Amino acid sequence: MTVLVTAATGTVGRQVVDQLVKRGADVRALVRDTAKAHFPTGVTVVQGDLLDVDSLRGAFAGVSTLFLLNAVVPDEFTQALIALNLARQAGIERIVYLSVLHSDRYVNVPHFAGKFGVERMIEQMGFNATILRPAYFMDNELTIKDVVLGYGVYPMPIGSKGLAMIDASDLGEIAAIELIRREQAPEPLPLERINVVGPDTLTGAEAGDVERLTVLLGRPLRSYRDFASKLATSA
Repeated sequence: MTVLVTAATGTVGRQVVDQLVKRGADVRALVRDTAKAHFPTGVTVVQGDLLDVDSLRGAFAGVSTLFLLNAVVPDEFTQALIALNLARQAGIERIVYLSVLHSDRYVNVPHFAGKFGVERMIEQMGFNATILRPAYFMDNELTIKDVVLGYGVYPMPIGSKGLAMIDASDLGEIAAIELIRREQAPEPLPLERINVVGPDTLTGAEAGDVERLTVLLGRPLRSYRDFASKLATSA
């Protein structure tokens, strides 16, 4: 039996592939660019796109369990609908879908609305799925390093309420465990939603530890709040 991982060369998808391989699964990785497909031995690589019906039909052939991850793009919802319809045609009954924490609460935000729409389609189409709802990725901090180093500002507007951040490697492991659990179940398991969060809630001050980063940088670092207050004062 084969587990198909979409977006397999991405931050999360690559972790899912690695964790599945460690657990002895037969893994098929769907990628758009085979030049980026550096996976462990034994992983079958298939080239395709979630908007390309023919490539998806080929990728889904013989697959028993699907890890569905859609990139945050304008046609994200369309991609998911195509994938779900083709998965149903291929007889795939077991799915793990990557959504986002509080997708049902912040439906005025396009990213959340799209994910929640896919969740509802999974349910209405009768799929047996695990819907993972992860919190903010710790890995996102790597994308702001140029701002921190270049401008001396920690730009993430996390605030005082805080976030229970998670790491992509932990999320990949959780996804793999769920995929294996569904794959090995004698009968398809019922729909389940799982909130995936870190053990600690970090505020903006804690996530962007200004004092620590100031020492590491060797120069003053401002928080997002300080920077925003300065802009408001000068406006």
